[in-house]
Amino acid sequence: MKTRITEMLGIEHPIIQGGMHFVGFAELAAAVSNAGGFGIITGLTQQTPEDLAKEIARCYEMTDKPFGVNLTILPSFQETPYDEYMEAIVEGGIKVVETAGRNPQPFLPRLKEKGIKVIHKCTSVRHSLKAEAIGCDAVSVDGFECGGHPGEDDIPNMILLPRAADELTIPFVASGGMADARSLVASLAMGADGMNMGTRFIATKEAPVHDKVKQAIVAASELDTRLVMRPLRNTERVLTNAAVERLLEKERELGNKIRIEDIREEVMGVYPKVMLEGDMDSGAWSCGLVAGLIDDIPTCKELIDGIMAEADELIRQRLEGMLAA
Repeated sequence: MKTRITEMLGIEHPIIQGGMHFVGFAELAAAVSNAGGFGIITGLTQQTPEDLAKEIARCYEMTDKPFGVNLTILPSFQETPYDEYMEAIVEGGIKVVETAGRNPQPFLPRLKEKGIKVIHKCTSVRHSLKAEAIGCDAVSVDGFECGGHPGEDDIPNMILLPRAADELTIPFVASGGMADARSLVASLAMGADGMNMGTRFIATKEAPVHDKVKQAIVAASELDTRLVMRPLRNTERVLTNAAVERLLEKERELGNKIRIEDIREEVMGVYPKVMLEGDMDSGAWSCGLVAGLIDDIPTCKELIDGIMAEADELIRQRLEGMLAA
């Protein structure tokens, strides 16, 4: 399948694996890229810029296909040397960067100087247009369904994607609620050039996370996520567990007086405990509503090949058949 995104990234299938904390290691990025999609290493999962440089080098040992790096710019408990992380990306020969969170404009001159493409993750049409205006090459339009940070507008992709298609001239991919061929075909119909999957790629054999995490996603329904940190305007969609329910109780009790320090126990340092150790109740970790559509743990190749085969069948048989009828 050829779209503006496959052309821009030099990939076979319009499927991107989004950046995910303590999931987007070289193993997963390489597996997605080897299967014809576009794999992404999560930059800030690596503790230092030097560690990121090593992870990029490790990925080159596993694939000769294109892959990228995610750099998310968000509030945190400690200062992050973003300039040094970006330099590790540039020096590592990476040709595509996925940015998220705050405005990536300060980094664009350095990236453009090296011919690096920038895909910025946006949760609204206005932010997508801003990304286009400052020179981003593409955007990942993230609907309210997504795991992680869906923004504060609560617009689902059935509305957000057509609106983005109406306004944008640069390529964009659909993100949030993406799991299968139906997601891809629907996204293309609404004007997107491909799709970005996060939660779906956690439940794959190559995802280097604890098996309890994969099983939790398979067992979850679309009713099992929660929105936390809404009073802080840093909303995150997470899979419910004991710590998440405790966090929500704090939000109810403290109301608008809550500070991020009040929930430090539930959000700080959680991902290594969950993703690597399988301590499922240790804190809040991102998971999309799409968990309700996930009931198996395939290899990345099985997943992507299956999506593309079914997408072909949906387009050529079901949809064309309706026209013929």
